[in-house]
Amino acid sequence: MANPSANPRRTAVSLRLPNLFLGMSIGFLIALGIALLLTDKMQTHLWLNAHHTPVADRLLLAYTHVGEWVPYVIALLLLFYKAGWSAFLTADLALSGLLAQALKYLFATDRPVRFFALHMPEVQLPAVEGLRLSEFYSFPSGHSVSFFVLFLTLSWIFTHDRLRGRGILQVLFFCMALTGCYSRIYLSMHFAEDIWGGALFGLLFSLMFALCVPKIEESAFWNWNLLALRGRRQDQNHEGLAAR
Repeated sequence: MANPSANPRRTAVSLRLPNLFLGMSIGFLIALGIALLLTDKMQTHLWLNAHHTPVADRLLLAYTHVGEWVPYVIALLLLFYKAGWSAFLTADLALSGLLAQALKYLFATDRPVRFFALHMPEVQLPAVEGLRLSEFYSFPSGHSVSFFVLFLTLSWIFTHDRLRGRGILQVLFFCMALTGCYSRIYLSMHFAEDIWGGALFGLLFSLMFALCVPKIEESAFWNWNLLALRGRRQDQNHEGLAAR
């Protein structure tokens, strides 16, 4: 009979999830979910969107773009650490992004600027210079999906690989994901329910996708990186010079 403890690697993988990041995320989703059930979506949006300043406009407009292209840059940079994590983050972002877009067309909800124009036309939402507001396909927030996929994966890398500072970084990564989600409300690109749906979908999809990691990690590809390739080439060059 096979010994259930004969494969310690897979057991370790299942135990090294970023529990701090996940715990804070679950608490956030529960708290926001309850708030959404007890409040009106338009009043909640106006309250969350009421504190505009020129500095915050510039900062949050810049930061919201982190959810667009920065995750893929980080995925490329991970090639210098472990190709497995790079491939994991790239595939996670691409697949979750495609599914989120499909959900947008499935639900086909209006974004705040159109929703307020139809249901509360006397309200003028704050405008941020340099931003063109979209009107359709609001739920779920694709940026929120990307923010939580990115920062959950980074938290998981530090936890799974037992890197230094993983506890503090999980808190930091959670705050960065939350700030990205809030930027979508601040800019009136989404309602709170949209970022709730995006965060939930990003977390669930990443956790399900993570079930593949114990199998993938057994391959030689997982630990390959560009620095190791460069080192091998340097060694080959030295061997070639020594043979002359």
